[in-house]
Amino acid sequence: MTRFVLIAFLLFAGPAITANIPPVDAPDTMAERVKACIACHGPEDKEGRDAYYPRIAGKPEGYLFNQLRNFRDGRRHYRPMGLLLENLPDQYLRDMAAYFASLKQAFPPPEPLISSPTEIKLARRLVTLGDPARKIPACVECHGKDLMGTAPFIPGLLGLPRVYIIAQFGNWQNGGLMRGQTPDCMSEIAKQLTTDEASAIAAWLAAQPVSETALKHEGPVAALPDKLAKRCGSIVLQSGGSR
Repeated sequence: MTRFVLIAFLLFAGPAITANIPPVDAPDTMAERVKACIACHGPEDKEGRDAYYPRIAGKPEGYLFNQLRNFRDGRRHYRPMGLLLENLPDQYLRDMAAYFASLKQAFPPPEPLISSPTEIKLARRLVTLGDPARKIPACVECHGKDLMGTAPFIPGLLGLPRVYIIAQFGNWQNGGLMRGQTPDCMSEIAKQLTTDEASAIAAWLAAQPVSETALKHEGPVAALPDKLAKRCGSIVLQSGGSR
């Protein structure tokens, strides 16, 4: 009986109570509009299961725009992101991307490197030299010699949790959740890597500190090498217009 009385009270008294609450005068700014994004993506770096939400502050504007559009259009799958961005026009996504690209965020300390000497050697070779026999370019060729990204579409690789990097490799290799335009350059490269190679790279990257030089010039370098621009042309094509 008490339960029904409480429900009846809420049904009839609820509107009267809410009517006395003054409306919130929120500023009409992009910072206010993207608070739903900040709930998962920062401003602080997360640990544990939340490590799967990467930092987005300071990433290249073109890269952020492409990812927002891919989520909206179903080319990259994560239901909460798809619902959040549903029906938003390209220009609004560009404004969001420009806002986050303009932010600065402190990098987290590097994770402990628990790899064996063999795994460290393997990771360094793939990151700095690649494997030409398998048509695997070095990470530094696309992501910059400081691994801070290449404007306008390639993100940096430092300051990311190991578990997040491993998850991304898995998505690219399985072709399920991580899709962009076709052909997808990173998917092609990731599928050439073994599970052990991907794990070694992820552990090595997560353990790298951001150099003082990179911090002074924080941000992506200017251009992708010609041979990789041709190979990864789908990345460049995503820059203009809607699909």
